[in-house]
Amino acid sequence: MQKLRLGKTQLEVSRLMHGCMSLGGSWDDKPPSAQSVADAVKAVRAALDTGMDCFDHADIYCRGKSELVFAKAFAELGARRDSVMLQSKCGIRFANEPAGTPHRFDFSREHIVRSVEQILSRLNTDYLDVLLLHRPDALIEPEEVAAAFDEIERSGKARHFGVSNATVGQLELLRKHLRQPIVVNQVELSLVHTPLLDAGIAANQTHASLGAEGTLDYCRLHDITLQAWGPLGRGRALGGDDNEASRELGRVVARLAEQKGAPKEAIPIAFLLRHPARIQPVLGTTNPLRIAAAARATEIELSREEWYELYVAGRGSALP
Repeated sequence: MQKLRLGKTQLEVSRLMHGCMSLGGSWDDKPPSAQSVADAVKAVRAALDTGMDCFDHADIYCRGKSELVFAKAFAELGARRDSVMLQSKCGIRFANEPAGTPHRFDFSREHIVRSVEQILSRLNTDYLDVLLLHRPDALIEPEEVAAAFDEIERSGKARHFGVSNATVGQLELLRKHLRQPIVVNQVELSLVHTPLLDAGIAANQTHASLGAEGTLDYCRLHDITLQAWGPLGRGRALGGDDNEASRELGRVVARLAEQKGAPKEAIPIAFLLRHPARIQPVLGTTNPLRIAAAARATEIELSREEWYELYVAGRGSALP
């Protein structure tokens, strides 16, 4: 497995990350089942077998159960904590927690600090390698975030910090107040979700992507690693939707997979790896066969022409 330097840190991590959103099984208040733990063991083992050493969590995933079953799987596999990079996210709060409250985002100092303590307890670890703020809070007070990060860093409960789904303006606002560098921006990006790419080529076009302008370039300029969640677009990046554009994408992916001697799942991942921003795809599947298939992307080299063919097919429309 190829490696990359995460942001401005000294962490050398695998090019691919395993996303643990579905490890907990169900998004309810029931305790994790024995089957979900068994499935997690298989998924985590499959990721480790490919050379992946990064695991992405969030406190809301399966209402905390994803972190719980990961810890059980990790212990059962006998893996060493210092052999992997663990990151988690906080900031999304469900409705009725506590009773009578709405679904909301919360980047208050109190919530961030409390969330990290709960995350560490569920993961059965003393520290996170990276803590990310989840979807942007419209009521953010960056001074509170800075105070929370300082407290968490001093306590050793997180070593590095980042964000998820952040725009250039949001990154600038945080960077003005933080002592710590932002090392990651985790964003949705795939063959079938291309606003960050479109924003660059659609400049001065009427369909320019709102909110995505300059985000990719800004992260490159400031050594912020872009992590791509949903890199297979829930399977849509393989084609198969009931429309001609999707069928054409499926044909392009299948042809390139045959030419490269690789599984189809590897082609959309290779598309992201080919970009010079050194994007780190976050694989969300728990199927061991699909994990292994997608990981083959690191063996594939796409030409400029092949990359653009995929890009146009994924967009479903011609370039400007």
